[in-house]
Amino acid sequence: MKSRITILLLGLVQLFSTWESCMAQEGDYLLYKDPNKPINARIKDLMSRMTLSEKIGQMTQLERKNMTTDIMKNYGIGSLLSGGGSVPKPEATAREWVDMVNEFQRGALSSRLGIPMIYGIDAVHGHNNVYKATIFPHNIGLGATRDPELVKRIGVATALEVRATGIPYAFAPCIAVCRDPRWGRCYESYSEDPQIVKQMTEIIPGLQGDLPTNIVGIPYVGGKEKVVACAKHFVGDGGTIKGINENNTVSDWHTLLSIHMPAYYHSIIKGVSTIMVSYSSLNGVKMHANHDLVTNFLKGTLNFRGFVISDWEGIDRITSPPHSNYTHSVLAGVQAGIDMIMVPLNYTEFIDTLTSLVKNNFIPMTRIDDAVRRILRVKFTLGLFENPLADYKLVKHVGSQAHRELAREAVRKSLVLLKNGANANDPMLPLPKKASRILVAGSHANNLGYQCGGWTITWQGVEGNNVTIGTTILDAITASVDSNTEVVYSESPTTEFLKSNNFSYSIVVVGELPYAETAGDSMNLTITKGGIDTMSNVCGNTKCVVVLISGRPLVVQPYLSNIDALVAAWLPGSEGQGVADVLFGDYEFRGKLSRTWFKNVNQLPMNVGDKNYDPLYPYGFGLTTTKVQDQVASR
Repeated sequence: MKSRITILLLGLVQLFSTWESCMAQEGDYLLYKDPNKPINARIKDLMSRMTLSEKIGQMTQLERKNMTTDIMKNYGIGSLLSGGGSVPKPEATAREWVDMVNEFQRGALSSRLGIPMIYGIDAVHGHNNVYKATIFPHNIGLGATRDPELVKRIGVATALEVRATGIPYAFAPCIAVCRDPRWGRCYESYSEDPQIVKQMTEIIPGLQGDLPTNIVGIPYVGGKEKVVACAKHFVGDGGTIKGINENNTVSDWHTLLSIHMPAYYHSIIKGVSTIMVSYSSLNGVKMHANHDLVTNFLKGTLNFRGFVISDWEGIDRITSPPHSNYTHSVLAGVQAGIDMIMVPLNYTEFIDTLTSLVKNNFIPMTRIDDAVRRILRVKFTLGLFENPLADYKLVKHVGSQAHRELAREAVRKSLVLLKNGANANDPMLPLPKKASRILVAGSHANNLGYQCGGWTITWQGVEGNNVTIGTTILDAITASVDSNTEVVYSESPTTEFLKSNNFSYSIVVVGELPYAETAGDSMNLTITKGGIDTMSNVCGNTKCVVVLISGRPLVVQPYLSNIDALVAAWLPGSEGQGVADVLFGDYEFRGKLSRTWFKNVNQLPMNVGDKNYDPLYPYGFGLTTTKVQDQVASR
């Protein structure tokens, strides 16, 4: 018995010796790694241990394409992102996304202090870069629903799908107030009305989680199924002259506060963790260099406590041409109050430049410390230090049936009926499911990429049906009608074809081709040429309903007299079945215009409340239909 006690004591001595040795190697107790300590204490402890290079590393966000685990470790990089279309491999699975993110994270964790990086991605209408993810309607359609609770549920679903791929940070929502549809980003805006945009900030608690009752206005992320949100683009991006992307917004202080700022107040109140700065200028001052608005107003007056992030190469564009004086750009951007810089490619140039500016006293350490403190607060709030690596537990949520049903509901509620027959006594919609033969025509009827729009799989969007998983409008129509109804599809039918077939009615689906940002700027806002020809030909020879797929109002007045019914379907996303649900009366039309529909482009900009307001369809317009109770399609 005595010998056993001796062996046990020797074992305990050896165990204590091993623990002592480990402590000697790791140094003293690391308070910042203790989840039981207050966040402010953890931040203070960690920052006291950080060198200048480690702090600047935290301020650096890089694109994943050229990154390695060694770069993550050696430079202590604070964040990575996927730009539009930047994926581990084509059609990558959720597991492959998790593996990629974790590999980079292990590089960050192997740095001296083991500070985890935060990975971000543009999940702007669902997890839109990811193959098989649910693609929700773009924001312009969601604005037409007038349903903040629906948008919150979309935030919940999007967060789940983003987290399922190992990513904890979404660059969403865009809370721009688009005041001119010529802007190529207008579909990213919920409305021309700041009140609608303000209401739709309800997506933020969907993405991040509801703030606890005892917390107001500080960054918050409620667990492993939630993501860090990003309100963008601060501020005035939707008000540029002629809607030109990245252009100048001319505004007095009252107009800025009443139109472009309200959604930011509400985003901050709801605990948004990050805010992205706009490429645009305000009264000639680049927002990326606007100290008065970023530091004094956003951080000071509004007391925003999360971190401010630049847009892609946003500081480069402080100068014209971009990157022509990079030292000035870094100085102006960081001094303006930007905390994390989306570099995203030439990291050594940025790090060396910022290091030199600090060492030569052009940028004070107090500014660096403010940036790092904010970044660390979000990381601690997110729980990254306790759970830096993702697992596969959520992969089943990517493109789940529940999320597709939610997207289908959103499509139904977003559709706006602009015309329904010559008068109320002779409506064309809802369409009968039982008919001898119907025609489906148009460039957008059988094209999943077109109905999803930009920011889908790639930055500018894609065409065709092999891009991701979803239901085209043609497939939805075919699935909805009676089994005895013959559905004939012809993208561009000839007059002879139309006259030789006895179609009961036709559905023409036309619109814009996909685009994003500057590539979408348009001074004429027209339906594609082939679409106009098809619409004119079909509607001139059959009874027709036109379904318009677009990111904004387009010129339609010249064609209205030929059209029996007109539906604004916006950019509905992957669930085309939602369009057929309403066309055939399983659900009623309920969407209302979140934007003024102009008569001609010479009227632009024109918004509700303007003195000379003379629209084709006013803001808030939308006809209704009655749900058809007895229509059940045979399958």
